[in-house]
Amino acid sequence: MTKKTKIISTIGPSSNHPQIISRMIKKGMNVARLNMAHLKNEDDVKNIINIIREESVKLNNYVGILMDISGPKIRTDLSSLQEDKINIIKGHIYTLGFSKMNDIPLSMDIDFKSNRNPINSFVKIDDGKINFKIISISNNIIKVKATSDCIINPDKGVNFPGVELKIPSLTKKDIKDISLGIKYGIDWFALSFVRSPRDIQDFNEINKGKNRIPVIAKIEKPEAIDNLEKIIKIFDGILIARGDLGVELPIYKLPILQKNIITKCKELNKPVIVATQILESMISSSLPTRAEVNDVANSVYENVDAVMLSGETAVGNFPVETVKMMNDIIVNVENENLKFDKIDFNYKQDSKYAIGKAVNTVSKNLKVDAIVVMTESGSTAKIVSFFRPKINIYALSPHLNVCNRLSLLWGVIPIKSQEYLSTDEMLINAEQILLDNKFIKSGQTFVMTAGVPVGISGSTNMFRIQEVD
Repeated sequence: MTKKTKIISTIGPSSNHPQIISRMIKKGMNVARLNMAHLKNEDDVKNIINIIREESVKLNNYVGILMDISGPKIRTDLSSLQEDKINIIKGHIYTLGFSKMNDIPLSMDIDFKSNRNPINSFVKIDDGKINFKIISISNNIIKVKATSDCIINPDKGVNFPGVELKIPSLTKKDIKDISLGIKYGIDWFALSFVRSPRDIQDFNEINKGKNRIPVIAKIEKPEAIDNLEKIIKIFDGILIARGDLGVELPIYKLPILQKNIITKCKELNKPVIVATQILESMISSSLPTRAEVNDVANSVYENVDAVMLSGETAVGNFPVETVKMMNDIIVNVENENLKFDKIDFNYKQDSKYAIGKAVNTVSKNLKVDAIVVMTESGSTAKIVSFFRPKINIYALSPHLNVCNRLSLLWGVIPIKSQEYLSTDEMLINAEQILLDNKFIKSGQTFVMTAGVPVGISGSTNMFRIQEVD
């Protein structure tokens, strides 16, 4: 059985080799993530993108590339220190700030908003593993008291839970990275630390025009929760970044927040990704914990579009095995989950969604073996995917970038086709493509949806049931 829920794998030192990427694709990777927080060199970015594209072509597979833009992430910057770590002693006082003269230098300057006094609040480092209490602030130098003995390593995230900071939505590096992504034709952007719908404005000043690349908002700040519906509406997808979200907000609130975000994304038909510590133990172990397996299963039951691996495939000892494990969990859960009809959410009352609903109804009530979607931009495939049909959705598009982009969507199997001049030509060729790829065989039936006239984006207005000769 072909899985419906997609797998995103982060590429890093453990996986940025042609053989490893090829094996990860074979085991079920659908989208490769480039974490720009750890990629500083254009040649490295170019090399990884080329490897992904080349291995995808060799395997006749469409693998999307997601470029994760760092955003205004505050990190420890130990580059000016003699040692690459700082030993912290419980009860001692330390200074944090942008200046290299501070005990704990940071990667950017910090300006606190005046609506809340941050004194007695906490600074959390490395996803909350290290905590300091704020004692005083003067000229953006923060004096803190250590709550435990610990070691601070380079490039670790720094959070100020409950405290609003005056920081830009994009850094200079972000702007450069966005231009790189456009230059090398990546398929999706993800923007970190989105706080409001306004955060996409600066992004779209660079990423615009007919070749605009869709942008996913990473939900990891309390302000994003406050503006959730507006953010979902204006961005092209949502990534639930549970790491920073679980530091910025009480960790026990995460399950309900995750469920609410997924529900709202499904209602508004925006792709939704669950990320962070998915199979974290597999960084160093060949098997996940039972709790991690159940975490993946719950995401599948929630019908998310994708689950994302981070350190597991970027720096872990078992990148290929982790992808295989994720794939096995997904397929096993979907075998059971797809036996049950899904509850349909309210959807737009227009012809495209009506066609999508009709296609799903026909696929359930008649003995239909496949759904074929002819799509210029990918929007028709997205609408059909919205209804979560039980059978495979084959999305045929003449555009390679659309095929790569569709690799993220639930249940969609992208296939590159030729340009068609008529509906009859389109139907004949679609049937032949399915037969050639052994997706369907003689005597079986498929339902096809497309737009007439042919070749016009966003014109979905027909569907047809076809028996294969």
